[in-house]
Amino acid sequence: MVEFTKMRGAGNDFILVETGDMNTDRAGASRAMCDRHYGIGADGLLLLMPSDIADLKMRIFNADGSESEMCGNGLRRMLRYYLDKENIAGKTGKIRVETATGIREAEYNETSEIKVSMGTPAFGENDIPVKAGECKVDIKQLLVCNINVAGNAFRLNMVSMGNPHAIYFTDNPVMDFPLSDIGPEITGNELFPEGINFEVARVLDRKTIEVRAWERGVGETLACGSGACAAAVAAILHDYVENIVNVHLPGGILKTDWDGSDEVYLSGPAKTVFTGEWKGLRRKK
Repeated sequence: MVEFTKMRGAGNDFILVETGDMNTDRAGASRAMCDRHYGIGADGLLLLMPSDIADLKMRIFNADGSESEMCGNGLRRMLRYYLDKENIAGKTGKIRVETATGIREAEYNETSEIKVSMGTPAFGENDIPVKAGECKVDIKQLLVCNINVAGNAFRLNMVSMGNPHAIYFTDNPVMDFPLSDIGPEITGNELFPEGINFEVARVLDRKTIEVRAWERGVGETLACGSGACAAAVAAILHDYVENIVNVHLPGGILKTDWDGSDEVYLSGPAKTVFTGEWKGLRRKK
């Protein structure tokens, strides 16, 4: 039996488990727990674990059982849980989290807002990764791929936030985009040997964009922190927006801040939904 906490932020939901156990089948547990019909239901499973090099460690498994390198929304939710548990909420300070992509630092203040570092964006073929020679450098270091999917041409802007993203800018409302049809075709395209997260974005003004995300291993989510950052980075490099961007997603608004060269910062809501116990975790043989 394992205690868990269900958390959400901007409609993106996760199951959080605090554990030091490395012998449980986490991929299978994520599939079972995240199932919205037979399990608890979530976009992913967050593991809060002890760390020898930071205040805590985060691992994240998608709903299909695959492990993700990074998740901004998941990181914010884990920090909300940790601050509440350690009775730090309402104070000001910094905290360090070990992730698969390195140490991430977060700031918190008296208003309980959490601002997390998402790391420095990367743009190389190996960072995405994408098949060599299939894309070209367009704006500054930004890699752009032109592909045809379902009879339509898409110009994809490639950004890695520790996990890979392909952003398509449209002039039409993102809610009109056929994401359920196009999303799986792009995330599973042979151009991306390790899959990719896909975002469709529209610039509303110099400080605002709207985004929908189709995440590999999950499908469409109501919000994606790393996707919001990737879309904002691409928009900044194209000079569509200023350095601080409000990203409107179906589940709510996230705020990104990037100076054009260093780390991207992400802030937004994070709340506990409920807690409970799960009896179905199995240990590896």
